[in-house]
Amino acid sequence: QVQLVESGGGSVQPGGSLRLSCAASGFIFRNHAMNWYRQATGKEREWVAGISPDGEDLNYVDSVKGRFIISRDNVKNTVDLQLNSLKPEDTAVYYCPVYIVKQYWGQGTQVTVSS
Repeated sequence: QVQLVESGGGSVQPGGSLRLSCAASGFIFRNHAMNWYRQATGKEREWVAGISPDGEDLNYVDSVKGRFIISRDNVKNTVDLQLNSLKPEDTAVYYCPVYIVKQYWGQGTQVTVSS
């Protein structure tokens, strides 16, 4: 079955960095675009970044352009999100869903940016 396990979250001060990772299994990873979403408390889930199956096409929401970097490893079946220059408004639970007939979600990983 499809499994997505996000990790790497934590608490950092503004300006800090984190690297999130998502381990995928149960499907042919290299055939699927992957995305990162986030959801802050009391807010709707927000798309953050996406990467094409071959890793060549990258897209970001405007609020993270120049600060976040999405990447993938089609041998290890992982998709990462490097978070740099973090701001308090980046605080959220981060997810890496995949759409295969339906959307699958992992449990997410919490990122907290606070001084």
